[in-house]
Amino acid sequence: MPPTGEQDLLSTEIVNRGVESSGPDAGSITFSVRVRRRLPDFVQSVNLKYVKLGYHYLINHAIYLATVPVLILVFSAEIGSLSREELWRKLSDSTAGYDLATLLAFFAVFVFTLSVYFMSRPRSIYLIDFACFKPTDDLKVTKEEFIDLARRSGKFDEASLEFQKKILESSGIGDETYVPRAIMSPDNISTMKEGRAEASLVIFGALDELFKKTRIRPKDVGVLVVNCSIFNPTPSLSAMIINHYKMRGNILSFNLGGMGCSAGIIAVDLARDMLQANPNNVAVVVSTEMVGYNWYPGKDRSMLIPNCYIRMGCSALLLSNRSRDYRRAKYRLEHIVRTHKGADDRYFRSVYQEEDEQRFKGLKISKDLVEIGGDALKTNITTLGPLVLPLSEQLLFFATLVKRYLSGTKPKGSTTATSVTLDGSQKSPPTSSGTKPYIPDYKLAFEHFCVHAASKTVVNELQRNLGLSNANVEPSRATLHRFGNTSSSSIWYELAYLEAKGRVKRGDRVWQLSFGSGFKCNSAVWKAVRRIKKPTSNNPWLDCLDRYPLEELS
Repeated sequence: MPPTGEQDLLSTEIVNRGVESSGPDAGSITFSVRVRRRLPDFVQSVNLKYVKLGYHYLINHAIYLATVPVLILVFSAEIGSLSREELWRKLSDSTAGYDLATLLAFFAVFVFTLSVYFMSRPRSIYLIDFACFKPTDDLKVTKEEFIDLARRSGKFDEASLEFQKKILESSGIGDETYVPRAIMSPDNISTMKEGRAEASLVIFGALDELFKKTRIRPKDVGVLVVNCSIFNPTPSLSAMIINHYKMRGNILSFNLGGMGCSAGIIAVDLARDMLQANPNNVAVVVSTEMVGYNWYPGKDRSMLIPNCYIRMGCSALLLSNRSRDYRRAKYRLEHIVRTHKGADDRYFRSVYQEEDEQRFKGLKISKDLVEIGGDALKTNITTLGPLVLPLSEQLLFFATLVKRYLSGTKPKGSTTATSVTLDGSQKSPPTSSGTKPYIPDYKLAFEHFCVHAASKTVVNELQRNLGLSNANVEPSRATLHRFGNTSSSSIWYELAYLEAKGRVKRGDRVWQLSFGSGFKCNSAVWKAVRRIKKPTSNNPWLDCLDRYPLEELS
C-alpha cells in the first residue's frame, strides 16, 4: 500500500469495457479500475515556491536591505534637524580649511583614477545580429529517404544500413533535415570540389542573410573568424569569403580547423580578443561543418554514427565593440569559459579521425563519450558557477561541503567510489551522515539554455542531471528534430528558435553550452540588452514554428 500522503494524490475510476467477445468470460460485461495521479495542492506548492524565492532574494540583497534603511534614517535625521541656512554654513565651514592646491590635487587624483579605470576596463562586446542558413527543400530528406540514398550509393552492406536505420529511429532527428545530394553518388564524394561546393552554398547563404539583416557592408568588417572542423582547404575558407565579398586588405582573418562541435564558442572567444585589441571595430564569426566531405562509406559502426547525426547548417554572427552599436545590438557577451581535457589520451581519442581497415576515412566515436563529456562538463560548470550563480546558491553549495567535511563523510586519505553523470556532477553513494552533495540550481542564473543538440541521449541526460525542465531543453530538442546535429552552429539555431517564439526579454541571460573533440567543453553567457521582437522574416523556424514543441519529443 502506498503511504497516506501518496494515497491523497491518487484517484480511482471504474471504466466499463463492454462485453467480452472471447475467452472464458465471453458474453460477460467486464470492468476495469483506472488509477490516476491527481495534481498536487497548488496552494501549498505556490507558498513553498515563494518562500524559496524570498529566501534567495533575501540572501542576495541582504547587505542592501540591512544598510540602506539605516543610511536613509541617519541622513534624514541629520538633514531634518538643520535649517537651510545652517546646512549651507556647515558645508562652507567644512571646506574652508582646505586651500586651493589641496582641492586641485584631490581632483587630479580623482580624475586620474577614473581614467585608469575606464581605460583598463574591458570593452563591452555586443552581438548585433546573427543568421542561420536554411537549405532549399530539394535537399530535405526523411529518415527513410536517408537510408534509401545510402542504399542507392552502393557503398553499404545490409548490416551497415540496418545499423544506421536503428540509430536514426532513436536519434531524435525528424524527417526534415538537410543533406547534400552527393551522398547518393557511387563515386567518392570526399573531394575538394564537393567540399568547396557545399561550403560555398552554406557559408555564402548565411553571410548574405547576415549582411542583409545588419545593413553592414562586407568592406566594413575588421575581423573575420571561420571555424569548420573537417574541411580545411587551401586557400582557407576565410580567404574564400574575403575573395567572394571583396573585403578590405587589412582585415584580421582566422580559420579554425579540427576543433569539433565546440568550435563555435572558441571562434567567438577569438573574435572577442581581437575586438578588445582593436577598438571601434566589428567582427564576423562563421561556424559550419561539411556533411559530404565527412561522409563515411565503410562498415565500422563507431564511424557510421556521424553519418546518422551530422546535417547541413551554418551560422554567421556580427560582433561589435563600438559603443554606438549598443542601441541596435541584441545581446552583450558576459562570460566565456573554456575547458580542454586533451592532456589525457582517453579524452584526446574519444572523437578521432582515422582510416578503418579498408582505408576509408571517418570519425571514430568512443563508447565512453558520454562519460568523458560529463567529466569535461563538470570542470566547465565548476568554473562557470562562481561567475553566474547567485550568492545564495554559492552559500548553500559551500555550506554542504563544510557539513560533509565536518561530519566525516570522506575522511582524509580515504577514497569514495563515485560515478560521473553527464551534468558533470558526481554521484556519491549514500553515507551514514545522510548528507548529499548539493547541485546548484542553474535555472536561477539563466532564463534560457542553448545546449548543443548532439543527440537525444545527450540532451535527455543533461536535462535529468541538471534538473532542467522540458521548456529549458525545448530549443535543443526542436533543433535536433528539425535540423539535426549541425555541429558548431547548432547553438545558434536554438537561439533563433527562442527568438522566433518571442521568449527573449530585456535582461534575460542565455547559456550556450557546447562540447566536441579534443575533448573540449565550452560555455558562453549572453545578456539581452533589449526585448527581442518576433521575427517576420530571415529566421529558419518561421515555416514550421507552430509545430513545436512536439509532445513526443518531451
